[in-house]
Amino acid sequence: QVQLAESGGGSVQAGGSLRLSCAASGFTFKHYYMGWFRQAPGKEREGVSCISVSGDSTYYADSVKGRFTISRDNAKNTVYLQMNSLKPEDTAVYYCAAARPWGLRMSFEEIEYDYWGQGTQVSVSS
Repeated sequence: QVQLAESGGGSVQAGGSLRLSCAASGFTFKHYYMGWFRQAPGKEREGVSCISVSGDSTYYADSVKGRFTISRDNAKNTVYLQMNSLKPEDTAVYYCAAARPWGLRMSFEEIEYDYWGQGTQVSVSS
């Protein structure tokens, strides 16, 4: 049974930090590149960051570049998102997702992702 379980969400003040984790099971984690997405109230889900199967390539949305860091531990089947200098506009439900690297590059296209977690809430107050 495939499962992606996010954890680490919570409520923080602006300028604070959170570290999200996503534990994968039921599929060969090291064969998938991983993405973090978020959905704010009343908005469409958007890509935040993604990381290659080996972890040597990462990509960030402009809105989080320089503040968020994605990483993965293939031995633990876990992907992380370190979020620093949080802003109220970062408030959203954060999802992790897994995609096979069929193409030449990673993508934020949701259709590319085979598995999704249930999400974890991040709330940032001003």
